[in-house]
Amino acid sequence: MSGPECCSNPPTLNPTGGAGHVDNLAGLRTYFNGSPHSNRALLLVSDIYGFEAPNLRKLADKVAAAGYYVVVPDFFHGDPYNPDNSARPLPVWLKDNGADKGFEASKPLIEALKAKGVSAIGAVGFCWGAKVVVELAKNRLIQGAVLLHPSFVTLDDIKGVDIPIAVLGAEIDKMSPPELLKQFEEVLAAKPGVASYVKVFPKVSHGWSVRYDTEDAVAVKAAEEAHQDLLVWFDKHLKRVLCSRI
Repeated sequence: MSGPECCSNPPTLNPTGGAGHVDNLAGLRTYFNGSPHSNRALLLVSDIYGFEAPNLRKLADKVAAAGYYVVVPDFFHGDPYNPDNSARPLPVWLKDNGADKGFEASKPLIEALKAKGVSAIGAVGFCWGAKVVVELAKNRLIQGAVLLHPSFVTLDDIKGVDIPIAVLGAEIDKMSPPELLKQFEEVLAAKPGVASYVKVFPKVSHGWSVRYDTEDAVAVKAAEEAHQDLLVWFDKHLKRVLCSRI
């Protein structure tokens, strides 16, 4: 399932944007920010527009300022979805850039972070990236997850998660409608000992957390609320992981 919502409000990509820097990690070009000596890392997995999206890098910088070592990989190898390329519509692009490939590419990234001394890793997935993150969660390769306006995430995926997970969705979203998010919430609530949180943001659409108009104060406020929610989630649950290991 892939619809026009996945493609709405495409960003103007900027390869030099953000306060961080781009380098290689486990074979992927990756945007970094934050102290490499931090023992807490967050992996941000982009939507179909990739790691050069300005609002995504702005969020990465905000998360880094909160004390995390932040990595935003280029899972598309310089080939994010281009809505202006009529010869390669989204279904065709997705055949070359399935979330399964993103999941496999994430494994050496996580090992590389561990080798740097990181002891608690969380992951945030936006739209396409949410499917990657839920696979990481199901396989317990991370210690906490946040999914924002997820695409392709199924009820069976959520049933397979037993680590702390938050799902932040939009009221106007055919990819993950509120009815589906309610089912996610019910499944997660029935899991003993698994921390979970599901929230539907009113009057916003799929992609609102990273594809908002920076000139629209209402849109910015809604996005910033989601950003704060994910920071609160990780501050609580990744710190708990670290405390349990001391």
